[in-house]
Amino acid sequence: MMYGLYSNYGGWGAGSMMGLFGGGIIMIVFWVLFIAFIVWLLREIVGKNNHSDSKALSILEERYAKGEINKREFEEKKKDLIK
Repeated sequence: MMYGLYSNYGGWGAGSMMGLFGGGIIMIVFWVLFIAFIVWLLREIVGKNNHSDSKALSILEERYAKGEINKREFEEKKKDLIK
């Protein structure tokens, strides 16, 4: 019997980390890509929410610059938007 490189107990057989197409490595790559996707997705969702807030703030600043609202109203509405 040969207990060397080709046995399932210490070589590149199906029981080792390099079993089926480097199974362990592929699993690590899968989880890294999955976590990166989740992070990207969350940033996209949060980014869209921040963009709408900044648009509302720019409209408020424009109204204040035109004189449509006074300073007190501007500050109150700005505090509401920043929350």
